[in-house]
Amino acid sequence: MTMFFLQLLADRHGKPAGLLLLAHHQPGEQPGGQPGGQPHGPAQALLRLATKTACFYRTELAESFAAPLRQAGWHELPSGRTARADTALVGTLPGHVQWIEGDWALAPPKRPAGNGAASRALALRLVQRVNADADTCEIEELLRHDATLSYHLLRLVNSLGLVNGRKVLSFSQAILLLGRQQLRRWLNLMLFAARGDERSAVLLARVSVRARLMELLARATGLDRPHQELAFMAGMFSLLGVLFGAPLADVLAPLAIDDGVQRALLHRQGELGALLALVEAAERAEFDTVCAALDRARLPATEFNDMVVEASDWMLAVTCGVTGGSHG
Repeated sequence: MTMFFLQLLADRHGKPAGLLLLAHHQPGEQPGGQPGGQPHGPAQALLRLATKTACFYRTELAESFAAPLRQAGWHELPSGRTARADTALVGTLPGHVQWIEGDWALAPPKRPAGNGAASRALALRLVQRVNADADTCEIEELLRHDATLSYHLLRLVNSLGLVNGRKVLSFSQAILLLGRQQLRRWLNLMLFAARGDERSAVLLARVSVRARLMELLARATGLDRPHQELAFMAGMFSLLGVLFGAPLADVLAPLAIDDGVQRALLHRQGELGALLALVEAAERAEFDTVCAALDRARLPATEFNDMVVEASDWMLAVTCGVTGGSHG
């Protein structure tokens, strides 16, 4: 059985710049295929990721696994070319270090700059209003207070092809075109995209993978569409405490969110809590724990691999759309 997860790599400036394959497999296996066979299914999608961002694997990866990756544009990552940072972003790096890995983005935040703090606070207020099904005019009035959020809303509507040659004449029209569900997702993402926080870009990328993978797992385990949406929300909100540097329960208190989401986030209880624990174990490369959780959910490893690739692919698209940047 082959299983893998894709860990985010940052460049020397702390910006998302690549993916690192973490693999758990039997000797002689191809990624997503049979021993000695040709890769298929999720492996093909895995190989295609190299056309979208820099993709790496460890030097100790089995040759049978590494060969098709190399042919598709993946690169071996010698340990000396990376630095690990788990408590803070390293200020000065040796010249030979190109990539940063680790959980430094989950460390307590520095005090954000004024504009960044204001944008993040406003985005949180907007999330509160959307969750409470506020009138469009209330949401529009809040958007008028931040040019950055307003700009990104119109940019998103255009990038999704919702305008179709028409001119958007108001924020209310943009909200209508986008729809409440997509508006909620976009606002959740914008919480992680505020300026003045060096962690923002990496946090946005990590939470995007987590939220999308939660949604895909919910679908694969047979949960209905409303619960898939709640799974996405649970993944997205799971890092709000990290984002604000405050207890998660305190950050969640003003939000009108589902009780099941609250239990999942605060106690890892219920179906959503189990899925969140599974995703967190995959992020830590605790594959034995992931295997056990997949067995309980009756999900094959190959299907999980497929979801990991799809979540990472979605992250690359959405973070580029939110930040206006590029990958790789």
